[in-house]
Amino acid sequence: MPHRASYLLAAALLALTAGYAASQELLDQIAARVESDIILLSEVRTLGKYQMLVDGKTESDAAILDRLIDQWIVRNEADTARFPHPADVEIAHGVEHLQASFASQEEYQGRKKQSGLSDKEIARMVTDQLYLSNYLDSRFRPAVLVTAKQVEDFYQDAVLPRARAHNQAPPALDASREYIQEALVQRGINDQADVWLKESRGRLHVEKFLKDSGK
Repeated sequence: MPHRASYLLAAALLALTAGYAASQELLDQIAARVESDIILLSEVRTLGKYQMLVDGKTESDAAILDRLIDQWIVRNEADTARFPHPADVEIAHGVEHLQASFASQEEYQGRKKQSGLSDKEIARMVTDQLYLSNYLDSRFRPAVLVTAKQVEDFYQDAVLPRARAHNQAPPALDASREYIQEALVQRGINDQADVWLKESRGRLHVEKFLKDSGK
């Protein structure tokens, strides 16, 4: 009888240990908690793969997690505002634009293989990026003002030097005006979004559980 009691006790302890290990494994998959939501380690990994696809390199896990927290802020406000999600045609165009950013289809396929992302995962990432960037554009574009002098200064300080560096004839200012205008608007949107995100982060309750993986 004592032997049976010892066996049952050992079995109970083994089950308890296994349950604890399983719960720890589950907790290890949570990279952060933002308010009542969680960001999973798999989300960090997926965004890292997307960075590899687009840029050929990835940021550290900690930097990627910070980006995901910023994305949570934008998505939470966009969802609350019932902001429309991108249409299928816009998503298809976004994927085509991504592919066209590579020198060839072979280069794109090679980078895609290196990243480990599937076509479905890429389309989902493009969809997310479009949703977030479209919302930021709608929120901050109306407040961005670009003057004629700013356009001319950008032409003198950026367009002309770049053309000379590539031994190319520079485009005329009038031909470049619309492009420069949009580039400056985008810069203004990014600047205002950065300020807003910094203020928003300070109001959030965030817990990070990400272990330093050295990446």
